[in-house]
Amino acid sequence: MIPKPEKRIYNFERYGLGLFIHYGLYSLLGQGEWALDLNNIPMEEYEKLERNFTAENFNTEEIVTMAKNAGMKYITLTTRHHDGFSLYDARGLSTFDAPHSPAKRDLIYEFANSCHKHDIVPVMYHTTLDWREPSFHNDFKGYLQYLKESVKILCTEYGNIGGVWFDGNWSRPDDDWQEDDLYSMIRSYQPDAIIVNNTGLDKLGQPGRPEIDCVTFERGAPFAINKDGWRKYLGSEMCEVLNSHWGYAQKDVNYKSLSTIISEIATCRRYGANMLLNVGPKGDGSIRTIDKGFIEEVGNWMRPFSEAIYNVRPSAIKTNYDENFVVNGDNGCLYLFVSNIGMLGSFNVVKNDTEKKNGVTMSGVSGICEEIKWLDNDEKLDFVQEGDFVQVICTPYSYGTNYVVRVAKVSFKK
Repeated sequence: MIPKPEKRIYNFERYGLGLFIHYGLYSLLGQGEWALDLNNIPMEEYEKLERNFTAENFNTEEIVTMAKNAGMKYITLTTRHHDGFSLYDARGLSTFDAPHSPAKRDLIYEFANSCHKHDIVPVMYHTTLDWREPSFHNDFKGYLQYLKESVKILCTEYGNIGGVWFDGNWSRPDDDWQEDDLYSMIRSYQPDAIIVNNTGLDKLGQPGRPEIDCVTFERGAPFAINKDGWRKYLGSEMCEVLNSHWGYAQKDVNYKSLSTIISEIATCRRYGANMLLNVGPKGDGSIRTIDKGFIEEVGNWMRPFSEAIYNVRPSAIKTNYDENFVVNGDNGCLYLFVSNIGMLGSFNVVKNDTEKKNGVTMSGVSGICEEIKWLDNDEKLDFVQEGDFVQVICTPYSYGTNYVVRVAKVSFKK
């Protein structure tokens, strides 16, 4: 039997799309978030970066507005990454933080306020490993207390938060991280917060401790998870980079195509996973023009199709092409996702195979279909239904339009 999701997990699964922000001292180097470790920079040299951390163009209002306009429901921000530098006031645990830098600002306070103001859910990424903190290397039990106190600040000083996103347990796989103690502390202060602990690139979709709420597919395509017999229902989330790095990398121009990102968002929803799309601001906190453009274009796709991204869950209905699929809406409708349907236009400029792709069938449909229409233009589609089998004539795009993935809404007779 599949367990019933707790309310916080049920709500989280229906967000669909979120924004990941990796920002810290490493952003000043423009070599990615692992620059300290991979470039073997001496810690005393790396710490000097703090003198130049002004965050003068780190604008949480701009970031949150950008996310909201793109149809994103939540933002996960690196409050502290593996280098040990905190964007929040560590309140005596350390002075290696943004308020003690030339920025003289608690960036997490600003972030949380902007999220609350614009009805975006703030999620706090927090590393569990720490390259700088001596106790991580020579007094692990003491370090775990330092970690717990650090996370307590996030849970008590910034109002309601949507979750805590941990990353780093994979650095010491054989040690006891005392996760139950850490997670129960979070529950005591933020009972509605989602707890995520990234399992790493080699354990995609695998559940960790029972207390977590979500499994991760870090840069890996999500897949169907058999939750039958699980002790607890867990949500799932894929996080993805636009290029090859999480943190700002000045010389990384290896950007994915927008069509790839759109297809990945759709695939996530096929399997009930959220998509967390990453942006790495520059050292001064500003966001690359190309990154802004990507997020804006994701929003342009989300605008007509968001109904099929929020408040949906996977469906057992089959289609005749694997690239096409169906999700169930909480409103009782179905949403048919269709790829590669072709485009109308002169043979001099349009090359496609519309006949092969435009006849889409669904098998296993329960109920009598009343109407099937594209979400982007409300065009009604012809269909034939015989029992639980429905054949839909998916009209091609008009010239000047191609959404990569197009969605039709299937409504039923009452």
